[in-house]
Amino acid sequence: MKKLFTTKSLCKTGIMAALYAVLTWAFGSLAFGPVQIRPAEALTVLPLFFAEAVPALYIGCMLANLLSGFGLYDIFLGSLATLLAALATYFFGKIIKNHYLKVAVGGIFPVLFNAFLIPLVIWLASGEAAYWVNFVSLLITQSLWVYALGIPFYFALLGLKNSNKVPFLFEIGSNQ
Repeated sequence: MKKLFTTKSLCKTGIMAALYAVLTWAFGSLAFGPVQIRPAEALTVLPLFFAEAVPALYIGCMLANLLSGFGLYDIFLGSLATLLAALATYFFGKIIKNHYLKVAVGGIFPVLFNAFLIPLVIWLASGEAAYWVNFVSLLITQSLWVYALGIPFYFALLGLKNSNKVPFLFEIGSNQ
């Protein structure tokens, strides 16, 4: 078993977490709510490559959600959606070998966990009772970011991994 808590893996975790948070903060209030402009969701394919991406996405999401208008509900419950999705993506990524199927199935988890849990966050924090309207809205916006940006990102990383141009990225916690 590869060591997860090496200096290099902790640095990779920190970089991924910071990248997620900063990419979310860049869109301000547009990154929160039932319609989310959150390109950082493309990073949810990272658990298909790196075990470190699981805690990184969780921490990055917690940091990003510090600026949401939904308070502690979003910081903890919203981030829990990201953690559960990252765990499912990581474990299914270990099972599936075909890259097209891997990224298709891996992308389902961030879409579904967020679509189901974020409307609950909105309801708990604001009292807005339009759960199913928010569910559909999040299903659409999450799919856009996870698939429209995540799939090209996945195949770009796969190309880098196969080219050995940046092998240090893939030394620790590789999921493939």
